[in-house]
Amino acid sequence: MLRLTHRSVIIGALEQYQVLCQTLRTPWRIQTVRLKSQGSVEHCGLKRFSTAEATVETRENGKVRERTLTMETLNPLVKAVEYAVRGPIVIKAGEIEKGLQRGVKKPFTEVIKANIGDAHAMGQLPITFLRQVVALCTCPELLDSPMFPEDAKQRARRILQGCGGNSLGSYSASQGIDCIREDIATYIEQRDHGVPASWDNIYLTTGASDGIMSVLKLLVSGQGLSRTGVMIPIPQYPLYSAAISEMEAVQVNYYLDEDNCWALDINELHRAFQAAKQYCNPRVLCIINPGNPTGQVQSKKCIEEVLHFAYEEKLFVLSDEVYQDNVYSPDCQFHSFKKVLYEMGAEYFNNVELASFHSTSKGYTGECGFRGGYMELINLDPEVKGQLVKMLSVRLCPPVVGQAAMDVIVNPPLPGEPSFPKFYKEKNAVLGALAEKAKLTEQILNLVPGITCNPVQGAMYAFPRIFIPPRAVDEAKASGMAPDMLYCLRLLEETGICIVPGSGFGQKEGTYHFRMTILPSTEKLKFLLEKIQAFHIKFLQEYSVPEEPL
Repeated sequence: MLRLTHRSVIIGALEQYQVLCQTLRTPWRIQTVRLKSQGSVEHCGLKRFSTAEATVETRENGKVRERTLTMETLNPLVKAVEYAVRGPIVIKAGEIEKGLQRGVKKPFTEVIKANIGDAHAMGQLPITFLRQVVALCTCPELLDSPMFPEDAKQRARRILQGCGGNSLGSYSASQGIDCIREDIATYIEQRDHGVPASWDNIYLTTGASDGIMSVLKLLVSGQGLSRTGVMIPIPQYPLYSAAISEMEAVQVNYYLDEDNCWALDINELHRAFQAAKQYCNPRVLCIINPGNPTGQVQSKKCIEEVLHFAYEEKLFVLSDEVYQDNVYSPDCQFHSFKKVLYEMGAEYFNNVELASFHSTSKGYTGECGFRGGYMELINLDPEVKGQLVKMLSVRLCPPVVGQAAMDVIVNPPLPGEPSFPKFYKEKNAVLGALAEKAKLTEQILNLVPGITCNPVQGAMYAFPRIFIPPRAVDEAKASGMAPDMLYCLRLLEETGICIVPGSGFGQKEGTYHFRMTILPSTEKLKFLLEKIQAFHIKFLQEYSVPEEPL
């Protein structure tokens, strides 16, 4: 009884103290006051400690705790990673954008971020059918609503049946939901006109980037001269150079032929491979088709030559095909590496190890934020496949909502289904507008003195070559930056246009470029291109004419 009385008194006192602390907005907690050197007795009491007070007390005792993680102790492989698409230019653009919001006066009213292929951020509208299916999967109560078409409901029910507890909120298998993998295999067979595809070779991923990183982890090994060399195109998408740095592999550059519309020259592959054998073990060949940042679409003959080269040199092929729906030139056609490999005969098809990648982020859907994607791996050693599944299991599973979005892309409405007319109209509108903007970009840029732009055959970017006067080159080098970085920074500060310097993608020594997306609306794209035109002429005048003596 006495204990209960004491307990009630203590609780009452604490409740009163808590009320007082809330009134004063002061955090409260029971602390133990340590025994002092004067010999005071240790007791329980109420005391408030802040981090700042604790730091001051520690310093007074002459013991300053150093941070465990500093730039000196940071993993050097992380410091070596560079990713130009979201690099210094974009950081500066964000600062300018915040300044505009605070009322800072600039010669422009908005920052136009043409640095990244983010379709929806540029104003592209979602494909209705994809969003309907994902909405139904996310909120199954809507399956009873007459607002949604029956074909969308059928797909949502099928996806939900493959989920644990019929919920998108459950984990899936590490490789992805089985029925979605089956749909992807069916899609690949149809895309490749009957080339067989097994759903057991399909792996859902967190965007294509996740798949590329996963396969590279399997391939990178060795030390010194035996260290894995990874052949990448130059210009390249910076994911590849970043991944190679992070894994401490060896980057082996092969240069695309700018004078021939960024074509891949098989002789250049041989040159790069033979040179690399002197300092590493080249084992991986990366291809981006259609190209990023260059926008070229490879011919079937070129793909055959590349695959023959890979077969002869025992290279593992990584085929980045995320832009396979983005082909605009009437003279070009997308050919998957797998289809061409199959048509080369059984000797090639049964032996060349090939991983190909696709994504929800590009194409006509542009659903970057869902982070959906897949990879297909063929001719992978069965034991290695087991190791891949083990590695994928560590991350549990890719986002299930992204898997659902990927399923809609490979399993869209068919003729005769209620959603087909609207879906067909929306898809063609997106791809038709992109084709027009690709042509517009090429035409306007080629009118500017000192800028040359190859045809944008596919993907979502232009990669024009720019002339930078020697005085500007010298000024940039004196400031410790690449000349095209100086150019892009000046463009951003004077026009509000954010593009990425070509040095972030790689380029031949002595040449300068920038990458810009063609995703803005036609009206905004024209405005952007006109601003670039005026800026470039002003830039040439400023740096080409000698300064007048004072």
